[in-house]
Amino acid sequence: MSICTASPNLSKISRSSLGTQAPLIADELDLIDSLFDLSGRELLEVGCGAARLARALLERHPDSRLTGLEVDARQHERNLQRPHPRLRLLLAGAEAMPLPDACFDGVLMLKSLHHVPPAVMDRALDEIARVLRPGGWLHVSEPVYDGALNEIVRLFNDERDVRIAAQQALDRALARPDSLWRAGEQRHFEMPVHFADFAAFERRMLHPSFADHHVDAALTERVRVAYAPHQRADGASFTRPMHLRVLWRR
Repeated sequence: MSICTASPNLSKISRSSLGTQAPLIADELDLIDSLFDLSGRELLEVGCGAARLARALLERHPDSRLTGLEVDARQHERNLQRPHPRLRLLLAGAEAMPLPDACFDGVLMLKSLHHVPPAVMDRALDEIARVLRPGGWLHVSEPVYDGALNEIVRLFNDERDVRIAAQQALDRALARPDSLWRAGEQRHFEMPVHFADFAAFERRMLHPSFADHHVDAALTERVRVAYAPHQRADGASFTRPMHLRVLWRR
């Protein structure tokens, strides 16, 4: 599958300003579709996880292609078990991508920038600028350090510092005198998160494949106590506040 084919002119579909109330968005692909013309594009997702959104995007846009970059070897192996003719899967970190220059029209980072080690975040953004075509875009959505779910998760995985570092890295990338980036749209939105019960929360949040949170029995019990007031007959429902920033490649 080629990742360096010609693409039509890039265009931004929506230019609405940041609203005063964050909307609830169940599927971030709907938001991405409202911001960019994805048809016939060569796209890259950095930190694609299980590649759920990547596969959904390709189903919506059958003339587009996507490369999914994942640093977790176990997740990458799982992804390879579900091949897709227009999805190329690579095992690599954002700071050293085995990709040619100027090959992509758009790059997605969905809750992944803060997982890049802070010491190499600047290098990762430089790498993204390198592989983007001039006029291309970077869509970065990051969780906001707030909300009821965050209060539970921070008991075993406090991401305050890395989330701050991610935003500071974006600020630095835009502020450099020789920057290849210009600032685009910013939005805040909320994403629904649901767990059937604490066992589901424990599997998904305390013991993900990509991280070891060093959770022992005592800490698990503390988390269980914090989670319990949110459990209802149909499960526990939360919203995760998100901050979207778009950067455009000069």
